[in-house]
Amino acid sequence: MKASRTQPDFEVIVGGPQESFRWNVHGYPHHLAKWHYHPEYELHLIQHTSGKMFIGDHVGNFAPGSLVLTGPNLPHNWVSDIAPGDYVRNRDMLIQFKDSFVRDAIRMWPEFKEIEPLLNEARYGIEFRGDAAILGANVLQQIGQATALRRLLLLFELLHELAISPERRLLSSRDYSQAPDSAAADTIKQVIGYLMKNIAKDVHLSDAARYFGMSEPAFSRFFKRNTGHGFVHYLNRMRVNRACDLLTGSDKPVTDVCFETGFNNLSNFNRQFRRFCGLPPSEYRRHAKRNMCKSTELYQFDEEAMTTALARSQALRDISGTSVRS
Repeated sequence: MKASRTQPDFEVIVGGPQESFRWNVHGYPHHLAKWHYHPEYELHLIQHTSGKMFIGDHVGNFAPGSLVLTGPNLPHNWVSDIAPGDYVRNRDMLIQFKDSFVRDAIRMWPEFKEIEPLLNEARYGIEFRGDAAILGANVLQQIGQATALRRLLLLFELLHELAISPERRLLSSRDYSQAPDSAAADTIKQVIGYLMKNIAKDVHLSDAARYFGMSEPAFSRFFKRNTGHGFVHYLNRMRVNRACDLLTGSDKPVTDVCFETGFNNLSNFNRQFRRFCGLPPSEYRRHAKRNMCKSTELYQFDEEAMTTALARSQALRDISGTSVRS
C-alpha cells in the first residue's frame, strides 16, 4: 500500500447535538477507514484485528489494544489484515475533539496546562504502550457508556493520564511535511457555509453543484470523498443539529422548528430526528429542559466528581509505583 505517498482525503467530522467532543465505534471495512485527515485530534483504539498503520510518514504494525493520538491535519489510516469480503464489527473505538475545545479549557483553567505538551506532540502522532494503552482503552469504554458531565470529566482525566505517562513514542518524523489538499478543504468549508446559510430552504444536491460550478455526479463524488458522508445524510444531520438548538433555546412549536430547519413535513422531520437523536423532537425538548433545570445541581457535583476522578488516578499510580497502571 502506498498510502503515505498519495493525497489524503479531507474528512468533515459531524458532531452530535449538545456534544463537546465525538465518541464513536465502527467496523472494518468502513467508508471512513481510509487515508485521510481532519482538523480534530483523534484518540484511536484498535479493538480487533492486526495490520499496518500509516501515521504521517510512519508505517508500522498494530494489534488489538493499539492506542494512537493524532493531531490536527495529520493524515492517518489503519489497514487490517483480513480476507476479502470479511467484515469486522467494532474494530475501532475513538474520540475526536477540536483544538479550540481544549485550548479554551486551558485558558479558562490554568491547571489544564499540564496536557499542553501532549497536544503539541500529537502533531507527529503518539502511540501509547503498556499500562497507558490499557488505561486508555478502559476509560474510552467508560466514556462510551457515560452521559453529559461525566463524559467530559472522563475525557480530561484520560488526557491527564496520557500526558504524564512515559509509555509513549512519537510516530511521524519531525520534518514530515503535511500537504493536505488545501483547495479541497477550502471548497468544503464554502459548501458548509452555503448549506448553513440556506438550511431553511429546500436545498438539493443539484442546487449546490450548480452553485459551485460542478456537475451533479462530480459534486457528489467530491463531497463524499472529502467529508466521508453523502450529501443528503450530511445536510439532514446539520438540520437536526440546528433543530436541537431551537428546541432547547426557544419555545417555538415543533412545527415551526420543522420548517425553519428545512424539513418539508413533520413526518420526515420526526423520522430524521429519531434517526440521529434516538427520540422524537418533543421528547428531546422535555429531556433538555429538565437537564437545564438541573444545571445548578450538576455544577455543584462537578467538584466532587473531579476530586473522585483524581483520587482514583492517584490510587492507581500508588499501587503500581509508575505513572499509569490498570
